[in-house]
Amino acid sequence: MNLVLAIIPVLLLIILMAFFKMSGDKSSVISLVVTMLIAFFGFHFPVDDLLFSFLYGALKAVSPILIIILMAIFSYNVLLKTEKMEIIKQQFSSISTDKSIQVLLLTWGFGGLLEAMAGFGTAVAIPAAILISLGFKPVFSATVSLIANSVATAFGAIGTPVLVLAKETNLDVLVLSANVVLQLSVLMFLIPFVLLFLTNSKLKSLPKNIFLSLLVGGVSLGSQYIAARYMGAESPAIIGSILSIIVIVAYGKLTASKEEKARKSTLKGLEVLNAWSIYLLILFLIILTSPLFPGLRTTLENNWVTRISLPINDSTMNYTVSWLTHAGVLLFVGTFVGGLIQGAKIWELFAVLWNTVKQLKKTFITVICLVSLSTIMDTAGMISVIATALAVATGSLYPLFAPVIGCLGTFITGSDTSSNILFGKLQANVAGHIQVSPDWLSAANTVGATGGKIISPQSIAIATSAGNQQGKEGEILKSAIPYALAYVVITGVIVYFFS
Repeated sequence: MNLVLAIIPVLLLIILMAFFKMSGDKSSVISLVVTMLIAFFGFHFPVDDLLFSFLYGALKAVSPILIIILMAIFSYNVLLKTEKMEIIKQQFSSISTDKSIQVLLLTWGFGGLLEAMAGFGTAVAIPAAILISLGFKPVFSATVSLIANSVATAFGAIGTPVLVLAKETNLDVLVLSANVVLQLSVLMFLIPFVLLFLTNSKLKSLPKNIFLSLLVGGVSLGSQYIAARYMGAESPAIIGSILSIIVIVAYGKLTASKEEKARKSTLKGLEVLNAWSIYLLILFLIILTSPLFPGLRTTLENNWVTRISLPINDSTMNYTVSWLTHAGVLLFVGTFVGGLIQGAKIWELFAVLWNTVKQLKKTFITVICLVSLSTIMDTAGMISVIATALAVATGSLYPLFAPVIGCLGTFITGSDTSSNILFGKLQANVAGHIQVSPDWLSAANTVGATGGKIISPQSIAIATSAGNQQGKEGEILKSAIPYALAYVVITGVIVYFFS
């Protein structure tokens, strides 16, 4: 009975969004209310714990998630205000007029780099917004951005998910990182191919799509494995994304038609630098405050810190925000300074920010409800009931289903890191019972979690916000589900056969 009750919130959310085509804000409010009722009546969760869990979830939703979403869309809106987005569009067109290359470059390359540096939705919001400005349909832009924001998530935000997994399980971070890359190896070829195929599905484009997928996948796999095996979790996604961008740009230039090669860009170097100033400043600030500079990061992390403690389940849940290393703050500073460089006035930038807040009001409701829902499911014990039931039911076939648990964690929480916190220890413990390497099975959790990002309602809310398509969450979820299912099946087969 507990298992049936625990599954209801997840099923309800999917049914409301995908089948009843209800908007994200309405679906999430209904699902949250139902979850609270189930927690109270079905799991006998005390009212004070329930209210504090909701508050804890709402705080986690506001920071970092909503602040980052707001600032990511703000950066894009400032580019529209200063009209520098036109120059960025021209530059992408000058690299290649081939739509497939533009999509792969923006989602897999640039999106992967954003995920590697900042995470928390930037890699969906910014590429989707740029794709729409290039003339791609909003639902298509959202879908390809979601599919692309999968593999890189394992080492997103400077390796946070794997670093957290290593801490939760007390396993070696180098071994875990290498296992994650090996389990994702097939998908490093398949995801670029899917992105290219969705953009151009003509039969005559198939050889080009296969070749480019093999090229980009090979570079990603080789570079990420070496980085993971010998450097750890911080650098694989960064190195892989930068090399992918170089390869895609080089391919675009080499395969350009004679007319394209003959056509010289009218853009000047300083003009391009000015147009990219916002994103360059954001990347610079993120790198500067990352674990790549441990001394500076430690100093910044210990100043301007907000700490809130909440009593839940006879223990204390600590909510901490280090504002000087907060990705949302870095996005704001980079955008504001970049906007001034591009000629915007201070009052104009604040006007753009206020309009962005109004644009995202439905997203605020959706994300607060979803994160609070996942927090209540966790603190009331509903998530552990689902995971344990799956582990018991599958027995020796468990490695085949291990990524499903990671995927479930991300679907509910919207975060690979949160999924590893929820289920990392569970995976390592099950590994001991079925004589499988805990390093291998724990890695499977974060790999499955990357697949869950494709259909996470929080990620979908970010994608719809980027294209001002609030209300179409169900349509995007429905189109993304087959890719997420295939993703998890492939990872499950890999984990099982090599366990």
